[in-house]
Amino acid sequence: MNTPRQAARQRRRRRTLMVGTTVALAVTGVLAYLVMALLPDREADTGSTVAAPAAGTPVTPTPTPTGSPTATSTPSPTGSPTPTAGATTASARPSATKASPRATSAAAGSAGRIRPGTTYDGVATHYDAGDGDGACLFGPSDDLMVAAMNTTDYETSKACGAHVLVRAANGKTVKVLITNECPLPCAPGQLDLSKQAFAKLADLNQGRIAITWSLLSPSTSDTISIRYKTGSSTHWCGIQAIGHRNPVARLEVGTAGGWRQLPRTEYNYFLSEDGSGCGGAIRITDIYGERLTVNGIALRPDVAQTTSVQFARH
Repeated sequence: MNTPRQAARQRRRRRTLMVGTTVALAVTGVLAYLVMALLPDREADTGSTVAAPAAGTPVTPTPTPTGSPTATSTPSPTGSPTPTAGATTASARPSATKASPRATSAAAGSAGRIRPGTTYDGVATHYDAGDGDGACLFGPSDDLMVAAMNTTDYETSKACGAHVLVRAANGKTVKVLITNECPLPCAPGQLDLSKQAFAKLADLNQGRIAITWSLLSPSTSDTISIRYKTGSSTHWCGIQAIGHRNPVARLEVGTAGGWRQLPRTEYNYFLSEDGSGCGGAIRITDIYGERLTVNGIALRPDVAQTTSVQFARH
């Protein structure tokens, strides 16, 4: 049997053990808490490796490049033959010539430097137009109300066949057809008129007068003609349009792969150097975007073959 002193000693020992156990448990709990706090969040580890855009942030997709169709590629104009002036004009309409109904393109804006509805300032000079032929190679003409366009506005023959209203400072006017190119030193805006056309505005002795001029879309009962150039065959050909109301912006030929746009020369022919499309369907587009398709034109060099189509008046 324990004495009172021994019982007191045992109670003190139990209290010491209880306090030690409590402290140990508390320390263990604190350590466990610290360990848990220091460990990384497991849910963060399982997230996606690709950051998602924040709400309300527009995502811009990468645009897909659009390639140009091969049917309208422009071949190099190298290797073209020397232009031949003075081609003859056929007087009879070929029975094989047929035209599709006129179709107007929704996308105009094919004009070059010379644009509809625009008035240009410049000067007029004059030259001996001879039989009316010139760099555009339209051939001789009885109508000598013609002019040569300065090289800048001639723009690789884009001005060929343009009808232009010329107005002098004295108020007199004359209508001319662009059939030629006026080389340097003719300045932008300058027109070199035939003597006959210049005389409608002023005395030839003046030599040089101030003018303004603008594009016309005249009334006409004539239709467009198509001509193949000298030396044209199924292996190489040059094609030009004649008698068009509005300037021609583009000429295409039908091929097995679709319509093919031909490059334009300074002498106003569109060339197919590999013969592709020569003798087939032809499509011409004016500066207003109107397209005319012509079928049945024979591959006959130096003959202007008439069609039954004409561009609309503007």
